[in-house]
Amino acid sequence: QVQLVESGGGLVQAGGSLRLSCVASGRTFSNYAMGWFRQAPGKEREFVARVWGSAMITSYADSVRGRFTISRDNAKNTVFLQMNSLKADDTAVYYCAADRWRHGSSPREYDYWGQGTQVTVSP
Repeated sequence: QVQLVESGGGLVQAGGSLRLSCVASGRTFSNYAMGWFRQAPGKEREFVARVWGSAMITSYADSVRGRFTISRDNAKNTVFLQMNSLKADDTAVYYCAADRWRHGSSPREYDYWGQGTQVTVSP
């Protein structure tokens, strides 16, 4: 079992930055692929970014590539999402997710989820 706790959300003006953190506990963190997803009101949960493997391979949704950066610190069991040049369309609840065996971009491929942290970007 893996427990995930996100933090770092908040209210920011368009063009601003936020850094989300997700602390994991319960298993060997480095063995898990980690992903960030988001869900806006009335919309399905969507992929944002993921990191996996010993080489820390990363992948991003087209909508955030070049503005967001995912990283992880295995010594601290933490994954980060640095969000720059934020837009009103980035407003959503952001979720951290983990999976031991898969590392895809579909929410269905992740077995463990945090409770989410709200990000609100004012125009």
